[in-house]
Amino acid sequence: MTTTLKMLWQETSDSDSVRQRLFQVLRQSIIQMVLAPGQALSEKEIAETFSVSRQPVREAFIRLSEAGLVEVKPQRGTYVVKIFQQAVLEARFVREAVEVAVVTLAAEKGLDQATMTDLYDLLERQRRCIEPNDHDRFYRLDEEFHRTLSLGVNQQAAWKVIEEVRAQLDRVRYLSVPDSTPLARLVDQHASIIAAIEARNASQAEQAMRLHLREILVSMPDLVRRFPTLFEGQEDQSFAEQDTPALMQETV
Repeated sequence: MTTTLKMLWQETSDSDSVRQRLFQVLRQSIIQMVLAPGQALSEKEIAETFSVSRQPVREAFIRLSEAGLVEVKPQRGTYVVKIFQQAVLEARFVREAVEVAVVTLAAEKGLDQATMTDLYDLLERQRRCIEPNDHDRFYRLDEEFHRTLSLGVNQQAAWKVIEEVRAQLDRVRYLSVPDSTPLARLVDQHASIIAAIEARNASQAEQAMRLHLREILVSMPDLVRRFPTLFEGQEDQSFAEQDTPALMQETV
């Protein structure tokens, strides 16, 4: 675990504050299950791992608590929270609302050539992740894909909202690959989104984005069965079972 944490630390920017770097490392470690749901976090041990004082560690814990990834229990310690299914569904709902608005705007107004080139480049780099099953790299490219869409229509605030709700989704998305959600399927969905934008077809772009962001509803029941100790709460089965298949039928 310590080795992985240090590797993630090396990937952060030296220009960022220690507090920001710690937050990024711990957040990514929780998403990748290096720090597992229910695991206790030691302020002292983390400070020693990165040779920093305990104050920035404490501040990083507070930010992680605000993101819903850890729980700070007075006099008892700090723990990585389990994946609360309702929180995942609510975060997905918010993300879909924002990203559908973004992609609709992109299709209606069009994207400049530089942005389209960037999207196609990201798509090709994602395809190269399929064969080696490099899902760590894929999800970094996935994040950049969605960020490029938001910034491409000058909606920085939209991307900020997406970033804020992603924490609840990313652990499920990370668990879902490759067994529940093949990378090739996600790449194909990204390709459909780009094609609809390029065709200036807003309704098709909206459908493609909705299908893409509802993939998590397809994979989560399987993940709950396979990893019951990582989850808590009851999934809204009616939403997952009724809404997603209907959308899939529309796109066939």
